[in-house]
Amino acid sequence: MHFSAIDVETANPDIGSICQIGIARFAGEKLVDEWSTLVDPEDYFHPMNVSIHGIDARMVRGKPRLPDIADNVRRRLEGTVTVCHTHFDRVAISSAFDKYDLIQVSTAWLDSARVARRCWRDFAWRGYGLANVCKQIGYKFRHHDALEDAKAAGHILLAAMRESQLDIDAWMHRIDQPIDPESSSVGAAIRRDGTPEGDLYGEIVVFTGALDIPRHEAADLAASIGCQVAQNVTKKTTILVVGDQDVSKLAGHEKSIKHRKAEELSAAGRPIRIIRETDFRALVQSAQTGMGEPRRVPSH
Repeated sequence: MHFSAIDVETANPDIGSICQIGIARFAGEKLVDEWSTLVDPEDYFHPMNVSIHGIDARMVRGKPRLPDIADNVRRRLEGTVTVCHTHFDRVAISSAFDKYDLIQVSTAWLDSARVARRCWRDFAWRGYGLANVCKQIGYKFRHHDALEDAKAAGHILLAAMRESQLDIDAWMHRIDQPIDPESSSVGAAIRRDGTPEGDLYGEIVVFTGALDIPRHEAADLAASIGCQVAQNVTKKTTILVVGDQDVSKLAGHEKSIKHRKAEELSAAGRPIRIIRETDFRALVQSAQTGMGEPRRVPSH
């Protein structure tokens, strides 16, 4: 597992007026390379920006312009995942490269703020700024220096991977899902009555966690093979389908309420099975084949 992390500082409200770039590269859980440079934005410095990062026009005099270092930036970012905290740095890089008509950086961007919002419940809706999250994970750094901020973003991702037991590929997928997978569906939208002709007629299924396919689509598939789809786990539930990434943990938190309830019922002797989404799709495929009416099961 390796990735790069980047942060930029800007000279004025123009998001492309980059005056400092910092890039940190990680391999495993170790910082293996760091690079930072001041940049002449060929633009004015606004007092507000200067008050934040302390960089002014005098400091960038004689420093490289973005076209002078663009190849270096690409070499450090391309072919890997690039982490930044919020979309600001990604948009700033894109805007600055456009300003000089440079070839854009080809990299897979991962927003560590979106990671933090899904990993730690305290940051789901507020307080997920770089400094606040780093305080929570115990990482100390000097804020508003591009290299320091880049390293901080990288350490947030590392902490989230340790906390959630999700690797970087899983997080690339997770950030595109709802912050709280349990609230991603309207209750009524995922209740279904199973077709009586279905092979699994009589089974009562409940879904929990972040699924690869939309919840309503999963419900339709379950109903097509006879399952009744319910909203909550009860003593009548016979199958709980859990998102593949959520089998042991739910986005870095404890197991979902539904998951814990199902385990309690199973331990008490209730005939309830807890299966992964992948296994659910295989079950659907098998049942539909047996019915002689195979229907495409999304693989995603």
